[in-house]
Amino acid sequence: MSKKIDVDDDLIRKLAGLMDDTGLTEIEIGQDNFTVRVARGGTIAAAAAPVAAAPAPAASTEAAPVSHADHPGVVTSPMVGVAYTAAEPGAAPFVNIGDAVSEGQVVLLIEAMKVFNQIKAPRSGTVKKILVESGSPVEFGEPLLIIE
Repeated sequence: MSKKIDVDDDLIRKLAGLMDDTGLTEIEIGQDNFTVRVARGGTIAAAAAPVAAAPAPAASTEAAPVSHADHPGVVTSPMVGVAYTAAEPGAAPFVNIGDAVSEGQVVLLIEAMKVFNQIKAPRSGTVKKILVESGSPVEFGEPLLIIE
């Protein structure tokens, strides 16, 4: 069952540029029954069906990402980009573990496509864990911190 797929070259170039800007090694987007994945090393894949489950993570003593995603106080990334814990290098971080935060308070920045997006606390509470390091790439839906 061979079906020719019209690939949007501009989309692939934009995704590759986003990878360069953020330091990501691969990026995947999808809509309806079409998915495009671009990975470093020149691999480009297009699929006409939803992508299967992700491969099992490598064996590790740290199972943190799995447990944090289900935490009721988790704040997740609304986009792909680079997370920053402070407004600029050398500045004090927006929040530290143990800090009390108010709903709407800026807790992180995510840079995407040269734009810095404020990540605000969705609820008031206390910062229990910060799950990202400043300058690290983040994926859509990735846990960033926990507020209880």
